Amino acid sequence: MASVYIHSHSILSSLGNSSQENFDAVLSGTTGLHFYPEHTMGIPEAFVASCIDTQILLQHYASISDKPCSRFEQMAICSVYEALLNTSIDTSSERTLFILSTTKGNVDVLEQSSTHDTEYLWHSAQIIASFFNNTNKAIVVSNACISGVSALIVAKRLLLSGSYDHVIVVGADMVSKFIVSGFQSFKALSQQACKPFDAARTGLNIGEAAATIVLGVCEHKETLPQNTILLEHETITNDANHISGPSRTGEGLYLGLQQVMQHVQASDIGFINAHGTATPYNDEMESIAIARAGLQHVPVQSLKGYFGHTLGAAGLVEVCISAMALQNNMLVKSLGFDTLGVSHELDIITQQRTKTMKRCIKMVSGFGGCNAVSMLYKV
Repeated sequence: MASVYIHSHSILSSLGNSSQENFDAVLSGTTGLHFYPEHTMGIPEAFVASCIDTQILLQHYASISDKPCSRFEQMAICSVYEALLNTSIDTSSERTLFILSTTKGNVDVLEQSSTHDTEYLWHSAQIIASFFNNTNKAIVVSNACISGVSALIVAKRLLLSGSYDHVIVVGADMVSKFIVSGFQSFKALSQQACKPFDAARTGLNIGEAAATIVLGVCEHKETLPQNTILLEHETITNDANHISGPSRTGEGLYLGLQQVMQHVQASDIGFINAHGTATPYNDEMESIAIARAGLQHVPVQSLKGYFGHTLGAAGLVEVCISAMALQNNMLVKSLGFDTLGVSHELDIITQQRTKTMKRCIKMVSGFGGCNAVSMLYKV
C-alpha cells in the first residue's frame, strides 16, 4: 500500500528562518512571545504576541526576489523557498500541486479603499504558486484553526489518488489589528505569556508564522530512508456544538482520536502534541477527549508558549516540530505549564527528556466545532 511521507519542511517565525533554527530555539526553552503595550497597531489594549521582525523578513525576501507582493505572501514564499532548498522537486511540473492554509490571508488590506483582488485567499495562493512557476490551480484550505492539519489531510488524499507526485502545503497568518481586536472582542487574549493546561491560564497569545511541508508518495515505505516521517492515520470531525465554543464533552475530538487509534495501542504513542491554546474551554475539552480516548497517561505538550497561536500556520508549525521531536526521540517541554488546571489527569511534559518512540499524535480544534487529528509514524 502506498504511503505519504514528509519530504522536507520549513518554519519561518520570530524564532528563526528554518525548521532547525526553530527547533533549536524550542529545545533551549526560548519563547518568541513579547509584550506589546496599549495602542500598538492602533489597538487600545495591551497584548502579548509572537511577531516576525519586518526588517528581517524584508531582507530575507529581498535575497530571494524583487517581485512585489504583500507581507503575507512574502512570509509564505520565504518558507516555501527554504523547504525546497536541497530538493530536486520540479515545482513547474503538472504533477506538483500547491495548497495554501490560512485563516485570514491579506485581511489587513480591507482597510484600504481599493484592493484589486488582493484580499482574496485564492489570489494569494496563485501568487505563491506562480512564484515557483507552478501552473496548476492552487487549492486554499481555510477552516479556522484546523486549516494546517486539514490541508495535510487533503494533500495526502490527492497523493494517494495518484493525481500528483508532490504536494507543497504552505500555511501562514499575520498578527494584524483585525486579528488582535477580533480575539480581544472574545475576551480570549491574555496580557501575559500563555500557560496551556495550567490552573492560572488566562487566555491565548496570537502569533504569526509561515510553515511549509512538502509531501511525497511512495509505493513501499521500506524503501524510504530511516527516520522518514509518514502521515499514518488522520481524520476531521465536528462537534456540531457552537460557533465558537467547543463541545463540553469533547465529543468531536474524542471521535477523532478514537478513529486514528483504531489500529494502535496507547502504549504505541510517544506523545500528543495538543492544540493547547491556554483558553479555559479549549484546554478543558482536550483533557476530556484525551481521557475518554484512554490516552491520559501519554505525555502531552503544547507549543503555544513558544510560537503563540499562529492560526492557519499552527498545524503545520506544530507538525514540523513534532516530526523533528519524533526523529530525535525528544519530548519537548510544554512552556508555561506549572500546575494542572483541567478536570482530567494529563501527563504534561514539564522538562525536555528523551524517549525511544515511533509515533506521535497531532490534534487541533477550531471555531465552528471543527477538529483534526493526525498520527505521525517514524520509519
